[in-house]
Amino acid sequence: QVQLVESGGGLVQPGGSLRLSCAMSGATLDYYAIGWFRQAPGKEREGMSCFWNSGRNRIYYADSVEGRFTITRDRAKNTVYLEMNGLKSEDTAVYYCAADLMDLPCAPKTWKYWGQGTQVTVSS
Repeated sequence: QVQLVESGGGLVQPGGSLRLSCAMSGATLDYYAIGWFRQAPGKEREGMSCFWNSGRNRIYYADSVEGRFTITRDRAKNTVYLEMNGLKSEDTAVYYCAADLMDLPCAPKTWKYWGQGTQVTVSS
């Protein structure tokens, strides 16, 4: 019973920072690929950052977040994080983490396990 629980969303001003957490239960995070995705109103869900434990393409960042967002892992806590800096209004979205045993592309449609999402709002 793999479960993912996101936390850390909220309201921040433009230029601010947030750290999102994704805690896995029911499995060991080390065995899974993990992705962070978001969906803004009126837009398709998109991949922002993905992490793979295999030697292939271990970390991916979308162009829109490269240099601002960082994906990390805490093996002891079985948790992955998305550190978000320099937030912009266009970053406003529901953010999801997802996991899969397969090393899938960082695209949302085929990932197996999903968290419930956490709202990030960037506004003054």
